[in-house]
Amino acid sequence: MTVRTAELLMAVVLALLSVGFIVKSAELNIGWVEGRGPGAGAWPFWLSLGMLAASLLTIVRWFMRATPESRSSELYMSRSAVSIVGTAVAALLALLIGIHFIGIYFSLILFLIFFIRIMGRQSWPTTLAISLLTPVFIFCLFEWALTIPLPKAISEPLFYPLYDLIY
Repeated sequence: MTVRTAELLMAVVLALLSVGFIVKSAELNIGWVEGRGPGAGAWPFWLSLGMLAASLLTIVRWFMRATPESRSSELYMSRSAVSIVGTAVAALLALLIGIHFIGIYFSLILFLIFFIRIMGRQSWPTTLAISLLTPVFIFCLFEWALTIPLPKAISEPLFYPLYDLIY
């Protein structure tokens, strides 16, 4: 795929998404609610309308060949770039699936170990420090400070002793 093709494809996809967002947000009140301000659908509606306008402008400029990207016949992504992006997408998908089964904290540890050690080729001390401290920080922030529980799935019983300490 060339840069030119990728630009058109992205503009068309964003335009279609914009139309979908406009339709869904129009199901809510997009007008002014007396005494309260804008309705629930107002911001999504106007942001989507702006995104649609930008996408349509990109499509027009593509047909006019007005930008360097719209004239470029260079390859959009190399094979190695596609491989790296594909690996990242697969890792994110595994993280989302893991959150459902083993909870966010253990899934995040595995995700960070994969990204930092395998993809980033960092040392084990760096990998383990970041992979273990990040979920601890997130737990303290969300569960303790903000009292917003995050999904724990089957790992929830492991957190009961911590709940006894902080609540």
